Amino acid sequence: MPNDTSLTADVGLLSPVWADTPVVAAVSDGAWLQAMLDAEAALSRAQARLGTVPASAARVITDAARADRLDLVALARQARESANPVVALVREFTARVADLDPAAAAYVHRGSTSQDILDTATVLVVDRALRLVRADLACVEEALAVLAREHRDTLIAGRTLALHAVPTTFGLKAAGWRHLVLDAVHKLDALAEGLPVQLGGAAGTLAGYLACAPEADPARYVPELTEAFAAELGLTAPLVPWHVLRTPVVDTAVAAAFLCGALGKIAVDVLSLTRTEVAEVHEPAPRGRGASSAMPHKRNPVLATAVRSAALQAPQLAATVLGCLPSEDERSAGAWHAEWEPLRALLRLAGGAAHQARELVCELSVDPRRMRANTRITGGQIVSERIAVVLAPLLGKAWARDLLNEASARSARTGEPLAEVLRQDGRASAVVADARLADLFEPEAYTGAAALLTDRALSRPLPPPGARTRTAAGPSAVVASRSA
Repeated sequence: MPNDTSLTADVGLLSPVWADTPVVAAVSDGAWLQAMLDAEAALSRAQARLGTVPASAARVITDAARADRLDLVALARQARESANPVVALVREFTARVADLDPAAAAYVHRGSTSQDILDTATVLVVDRALRLVRADLACVEEALAVLAREHRDTLIAGRTLALHAVPTTFGLKAAGWRHLVLDAVHKLDALAEGLPVQLGGAAGTLAGYLACAPEADPARYVPELTEAFAAELGLTAPLVPWHVLRTPVVDTAVAAAFLCGALGKIAVDVLSLTRTEVAEVHEPAPRGRGASSAMPHKRNPVLATAVRSAALQAPQLAATVLGCLPSEDERSAGAWHAEWEPLRALLRLAGGAAHQARELVCELSVDPRRMRANTRITGGQIVSERIAVVLAPLLGKAWARDLLNEASARSARTGEPLAEVLRQDGRASAVVADARLADLFEPEAYTGAAALLTDRALSRPLPPPGARTRTAAGPSAVVASRSA
């Protein structure tokens, strides 16, 4: 095989849920490399703010912090020598800075440690990926709200354990989908609001940073440096380093898995409702999409299939990250390293599922006539609960239940409508003939509070995006507040 990086890159050939979606670039190796460089540059700027790095050096470091100036493949190979990519990165990045300004090279990675840079880069990647996911979810929410309003009173068979239960409305189903999406948005927004930088040094004491600032008062310098670092990146400043306190990573994994599951609920419902014999909804099918390699008549529901695949994979990946939570000592050997790939896989799945769910619900085709017709295929049995309630005061609850059991079984066996079977029964015929109960067998008359519940669900608003109070100062803020 030729040594071609295009043939060795992971582009999602076996993961159609995220292949060629925006999240791919956001969580790629190149994105992680750039995030590590962003962390290195931001650290130098934060130290420049506090006067422990020359502002001129911080500017050079920031200018050099470009992933396209480093050999990504070579760095990946070198990472095997240290079990993480930061050691090789610092060496190669320092050389690039030295090419621009030998004096500035001395201030690269000043006082820092590998985990500070990689954890902070991870948080940056998460932050950037979540922005893409959040934008797609806003569109999903809006589309589901439209479906819920438009189909507030659209009759559909409620199904429990795969069988017809009682009537409901498609509006309520769509409102329920939206409610789950809003739950996911809430979790993602809460996560995004608290994403912290990592700054602890070799063993979480910041000793290396303090050694580079011997005149500084630790009680003042430690929080100032952490806050300046966070401000440079638009993240939050943690109270203590979290090298082995993996809450941010675990929270990310759990939120991503929940999102995949929430969207998976929509997908599995669509897959059920789109069956040939049900045919109540259909996902968009542009020319060529969903084609079978063997059966020309098929147009497979590929969007819902892809989203469901994400929902099925995510829990196990999140469990792996949760399993890394017991990290030993002040730095883990293996547990930290084991987080990286499942976390990236979760971000890919969440981003891919959100992007595909956006198209799925925005262009979902709904067939109210078929929904209504399907409520009648059991010959009135779908409202047997209501009939039992009407008969109970006259016959007694147990007798009414026995009567309906017998009548429903006969209706299913012979194909006779349930109403006709009951008219032939002396115990029920008078009730069935009562003119005041003309709609007794009409599914439309037994949707309960479905419309009211739809309205209530729709009263829950989508939170405004990007309601963060923190802002990134960015490279333009490289002005030392004190003399270096």
